[in-house]
Amino acid sequence: MAETDNTTKDAGQQQKNPLEKVAVSVRHVILVLSGKGGVGKSTVAANLAMALANHGYQTGLLDLDIHGPNIPKMLGIEETKLTSTNGTRIEPVYVVPALGVVSMAFLLPDKSTPVIWRGPMKMQVIKQFLADVNWGDLDYLVVDLPPGTGDEALSIIQLAPNVAGAVVVTTPQEVAILDSTKAVKFVEKMDIKVLGIVENMSGMVCPHCGKEIDLFGQGGGKKAAEDLGVPYLGNIPLDPDMRKAGDEGRPFIVRRPGMSADNLTWEHVDDVMQAVLRSIGEAQ
Repeated sequence: MAETDNTTKDAGQQQKNPLEKVAVSVRHVILVLSGKGGVGKSTVAANLAMALANHGYQTGLLDLDIHGPNIPKMLGIEETKLTSTNGTRIEPVYVVPALGVVSMAFLLPDKSTPVIWRGPMKMQVIKQFLADVNWGDLDYLVVDLPPGTGDEALSIIQLAPNVAGAVVVTTPQEVAILDSTKAVKFVEKMDIKVLGIVENMSGMVCPHCGKEIDLFGQGGGKKAAEDLGVPYLGNIPLDPDMRKAGDEGRPFIVRRPGMSADNLTWEHVDDVMQAVLRSIGEAQ
């Protein structure tokens, strides 16, 4: 117990004595994190970033899941490599003109190459992804973090300017809610705002009738938000089309031929995006 207390104190002390912020032209940095893996955090981050771009915001998406970078696969750009126009500044990979992406996956020789790094190496690459990337003038930088509350989360909080807050992703199950509570406490301890909780995989959209089925339960994320006194940003149902879109490298939020204009899951994703803007104080 004493070791845990010391670790918590160390994290708090790091935040009180922060590193120098990296100069990035961005109005708001949005962190997307979760207490545990398997809750669809990267899916939420990718679709949130695409939703912001669709609404006319110049958006960056920084994939900081260094050991498991999946964002490029979800966006259909996994075969791309990072380039530099002048030998010093890295160019993001653009999915659409309003959405640029940077990921460790773009630097690996192949998809199966593991990244075996300790904390200092991760800190250095995070700093480089902020300082040496030609992000341009961004309205929002969405940061997809690995599960938990380790080096990557601490580093981005210390280095990134204008951190608006964090979106915590959970699923309805009790074990996920428990871990999301830890994530919320971590964010609060770092003295940044909890923008709110998103309940992902909340029910399932039936591929036959289009209605929601209570598959994994519902309401756990909302109750956790109420208990913790943080905003509830909404829920996103488990949708086979969303899973298929991610596997095929097509952001689900992009409307496609054959997609119904009143697609339930699309509406949920867009509602979450609007709720994030309201939490930041920039509702349309």
